[in-house]
Amino acid sequence: MEEMKLFVLDVELDKRAAWLLTGGACAAWALVGVLRNVYNRWEANAKIRRARARRDESLHRAEEAVLQYKESNSALDSDQILKLSLSELSAQLKEGLLNPEDVFYSYMDKALDVHKKLNCCTAVLSESFDQIKTIASKKEGLLYGVPVSIKENIACENYDTSCGVISNLEQPAQEDSVLVKVLKEQGAIPFVRTNLPQALLNYDCSNPIYGQTVNPHNLQKTSGGSSGGEGALIGGGGSLLGIGTDIGGSIRIPAAFCGICGFKPTTGRLSSRGLIPIVRGQKTVLSSSGPMARDVDSLVLCMKALLCGHMFSLDPTIPPIPFNTQVYEGSRPLRIGYLENDGYTQPSPSFVRGLREVKAVLEQAGHTLVPYTPPKAADIMTELLVKGVLADGATSLLQKLEGGPLDPCLSFQAFPYYLPNWLKKTLSFLLKPLSPRIPPILSALCGKFSCVFKKVLIYEIIAEWRRCNIDVLLCPCIGPAFNFLYCGRLTVAASMTMIYNLLNFPAGVVPVSTVTAEDEEQLEQYKGNYQDCFDRLFKKAVSGGQGLPVAVQCVALPWQDELCLRFMKEVETLVKQKKK
Repeated sequence: MEEMKLFVLDVELDKRAAWLLTGGACAAWALVGVLRNVYNRWEANAKIRRARARRDESLHRAEEAVLQYKESNSALDSDQILKLSLSELSAQLKEGLLNPEDVFYSYMDKALDVHKKLNCCTAVLSESFDQIKTIASKKEGLLYGVPVSIKENIACENYDTSCGVISNLEQPAQEDSVLVKVLKEQGAIPFVRTNLPQALLNYDCSNPIYGQTVNPHNLQKTSGGSSGGEGALIGGGGSLLGIGTDIGGSIRIPAAFCGICGFKPTTGRLSSRGLIPIVRGQKTVLSSSGPMARDVDSLVLCMKALLCGHMFSLDPTIPPIPFNTQVYEGSRPLRIGYLENDGYTQPSPSFVRGLREVKAVLEQAGHTLVPYTPPKAADIMTELLVKGVLADGATSLLQKLEGGPLDPCLSFQAFPYYLPNWLKKTLSFLLKPLSPRIPPILSALCGKFSCVFKKVLIYEIIAEWRRCNIDVLLCPCIGPAFNFLYCGRLTVAASMTMIYNLLNFPAGVVPVSTVTAEDEEQLEQYKGNYQDCFDRLFKKAVSGGQGLPVAVQCVALPWQDELCLRFMKEVETLVKQKKK
């Protein structure tokens, strides 16, 4: 009996020891996890501090160089240089009427000043100071002596292409992207890199590394994104030509927000080698690089410069199709499709007014406007756009975001990405009686993409173009510029621009007006297509926009880039004539 008691006591002691060991192991594991998280946060913050220090150092060196140049060249008339259009500037440089160094330092000085107000630059390219000293050898280039700004996700040798995420820091590019190489070959001087939103898939312009870029026309508004640094810098006068990228409106939206022109070519027309995506392998909603500038002529000059033999030899995957000047300079009257509302996102009153005013001047000029309605707008948004961009349920995107803080501009948008599929499906079912648009989006985040549906849609839309017998399409863009933190909550508004990435149609934006007091009064009556939470948020996002730019969007069929630019030029010319 005594032996039994001793045995039981030993067993109880063994259990207690086991529990203590298990508890100790769990506590140790939890402590390791806590320490790992603390270390990851410390490492992320250290990377951010180093990245900001690199930017600040490059800005400081540039300021010193500008000051030294101005002291040595007291006759420099920067104001006169900054007033010139790209065409005028380029002509005077080639004729020898302007000194390339004067142009370079004038724009460097202005860019630094604009950056202080708008926080739009991520680095000054130090090699540009060396390039300007040897630029005479490129006097025959179409962009001889022209300073060009470059979006941060376009590779420049020895610089990070972070895409606004911590995990991409301290991995400098080994060589320039093809586009940067071609720009240099054409005599251009890439001189600054510009800001973008965290992870690119957002049309605001803020990230935890470089912060929030603001609008040049209203510091309480966003510049748009993802090419928001370009939009702000050019709109603020700190650059007259920049290169952005566009996967859902990322050139066109900041162009519309900041009152400049932006063009998204057909994907495949320009090289994508050296353009860093946030997620590789996404082939459904296509990204494209393109120019951003003050006017359409500047976009055209840039496209002519890029579509050259040097680009075709550097990237043989690009069809060797030079710019078709004959199409661009054509004068025959156009048949223009007219779309005011895609049935999914109702544009703001100011942008509807802008469309109607452009429609009127086009008709007065002898063009024919034809009503056009895109098919299946709601299905396109969920079954193709959401499923296409986030085909793996955003898993790859979330992996990129690991190891660093989530920017406020992205946090609301990314919240459902973290939910398990069973919860997304449950919420989708429960929210059906309350919201017409949230449930399909949640379901799309769980679903699989159908390539067949995309092909059928493209054929249907092209068939509708043929039925209407239209050359190009006039349609709305997102705007006016949003208040902060609304872009990530209103991804649905991207339906107006992202569809043309899905279809791979060239598309561009032209500023045509500004928001009036009457537009703001009309906004009070805005209901939207669904009268749901998204429509109410949209109304709040664009409120307080008086004086902000109003723009229209111009679209053409694939590979008709020159026709799209011709249409944009026609809109720009007619609007300017009307204002005289």
